Amino acid sequence: MVIPGKSEASSSVSEFVNPLSEPCVMVIFGASGDLTKRLLVPSLYNLACDDLLSPNFAVLGTGRSKLSNEAFRSSMASETTGLRAFHTRHEFDEVVSDDLLSRFFFESANIDIESFKGLKKTVQALDKKYQAGGNILFYFAMAPRFFGALCENLYKAGFQEGSGWKRIIVEKPFGTNLQSALALNQEILQYWKEEQIYRVDHYLGKETVQNLLAFRFSNGMFEPLWNKHHIDNIQFNVCEAVDVQGRGGYYDQSGVLRDMMQNHMFQMLSYICMEPPGSFEADSIRNEKAKLLESVRIYTDDEVPENVVRGQYGPAYDAHGGVVQSGYREEADVDPQSKTETFAAAKLHIDNLRWQGVPIYLRSGKALWKRSTEIVIEFKKPPETLFKGTGVQNLTSNRLVFHIQPFQGIDLLFQAKTPGPTMQLQGVDMSFNYGEAFKSSRYTGYEVMLYACSRGDATLFSRGDLVEAAWRIAQPLLDHWEVASAPEFPNYTRNSWGPKSAYELLEKDGRRWFEVVTPDVLEESPLFEGADPLLLSAVILALRPMTVAPGETIIRQGEVSTEMYFICRGEVDVLDLKGEIVNQLQDGQFFGEVALLLTTARTADVRAKTLCDLFVLNQNDFKRILRDHPQFAKKILQVAKDRYDLALSVNEFMTPRSDA
Repeated sequence: MVIPGKSEASSSVSEFVNPLSEPCVMVIFGASGDLTKRLLVPSLYNLACDDLLSPNFAVLGTGRSKLSNEAFRSSMASETTGLRAFHTRHEFDEVVSDDLLSRFFFESANIDIESFKGLKKTVQALDKKYQAGGNILFYFAMAPRFFGALCENLYKAGFQEGSGWKRIIVEKPFGTNLQSALALNQEILQYWKEEQIYRVDHYLGKETVQNLLAFRFSNGMFEPLWNKHHIDNIQFNVCEAVDVQGRGGYYDQSGVLRDMMQNHMFQMLSYICMEPPGSFEADSIRNEKAKLLESVRIYTDDEVPENVVRGQYGPAYDAHGGVVQSGYREEADVDPQSKTETFAAAKLHIDNLRWQGVPIYLRSGKALWKRSTEIVIEFKKPPETLFKGTGVQNLTSNRLVFHIQPFQGIDLLFQAKTPGPTMQLQGVDMSFNYGEAFKSSRYTGYEVMLYACSRGDATLFSRGDLVEAAWRIAQPLLDHWEVASAPEFPNYTRNSWGPKSAYELLEKDGRRWFEVVTPDVLEESPLFEGADPLLLSAVILALRPMTVAPGETIIRQGEVSTEMYFICRGEVDVLDLKGEIVNQLQDGQFFGEVALLLTTARTADVRAKTLCDLFVLNQNDFKRILRDHPQFAKKILQVAKDRYDLALSVNEFMTPRSDA
């Protein structure tokens, strides 16, 4: 597997230079659409900037639009809807852009044999002009319902003939259920061979997803632990802050299971849990992925509600109960009584020797509290008997966290003794950040796919049997939801952590979701806005979980306490001196940050309206962090003065409490 990209990492890295992509004419069907402008053209531009795109390369866009070559190029270069708007590099290179777009052409065509015969003549002319050796890459940037007709008419127009290779990239979704996926495979393979079909999943083009394989199989310290004897559970979390973004018509026929779980998340699952391949050859890796997906337990209709929950987001409200953002059912082109899920959480079982008995939890949804994708490997706890008679109250699990997006990196969370004469433990983090270790430009994910396909490397693409295996896992869920009564939708509000049932799914197993608090979440607090990443990381590690029952008072007016609270799940009421509600806070919000700066009486009651899961940051922990990182103390105190009108000296603030 050859991965493109240049970096300025340590000089100890071998001086391997990736070869150019192979010469070809790339024919894009649906070239005037969003996918081409937002992702394909910026990806080709990145490859060109990194000297990875062959000079013997040209693009022929096609569709029903009547565009000249110049109009097509201008559209692709646009500052508002084209390359200048969507490129991902720090600086825009006009020379590279002009050279790339000079090789773009357009021809209007319908999906019929006569139009395709005309396309063939144009492709032949471009092949001759750019000396592409007869190589043609067809990109289907269209809805799956057109794939069969495209394959048939390309074949009948004679595109299989002649020298060079012919390859087809098809976009997801590949089918809408098991039956349609089987039919689509059969339709495509009637005219083309399996080795010519590249079913793309752009998630697999992300560096951190590819690194799952490198991490597992290049580091001998982890592979011996990668089994049921050492790992307690694995959690996959794909959290989207956006809603359906005007795509209600599409999404109401899809839902999160089809849109996210069945493809992206099952692909990541196969990388994390597959057996070691015999080599890094494409089929060797894909064989192991197929075996893994075939080992996932297929649920009966009775087992689905026990292991899978779903949700749908409702409106967001202001403090007075007014709607500030509509719910899913109020979105354009969505059925007002829609049963389509915008959130799902599932517990899966892998019935093989390595993973028997290890629960695999998957969770994904839209309109949630943050945008992030993480994989959490939670190891089994060590025996606590060794620490009897010490100050250690409990041991936490070691966790390995893969951050896929928007932060890219890996964290290893473990415990270490705190300085001092007694045995006390503190959570610490060994963190690897892609942005700090490698200075390469940010890719969209499609660069790797286009580059690999041009070189005939199918490692990162789905084979027909992989697609079918993933649909076999998902189909019983779809079948059950089709006939079962939907939960009382909506069952979670916008900007929350999802429905309560998702937490209950793990709680009945005696486990919890490991909520990954990211720096952008901390920066929601004015105290931490714009803070140094090192400080934010230390604060995140100091957070401790706390659960509060409905009706329980968290903060009492007049009470002196020294904690700040982040709400993971639930709602709280803020009450004035008369006991009247003056504010309501919910998932993702915070309160009490002044207590980190000043030991003073609370000015209001805060009471749990529902069952609440909180993260708590203690003043003593915060002061300890600042003692360990004194370079941040003055800045924090300046923030206290500017944002909270608190005048504190460094010595006054850093003095430990007498009762600590």
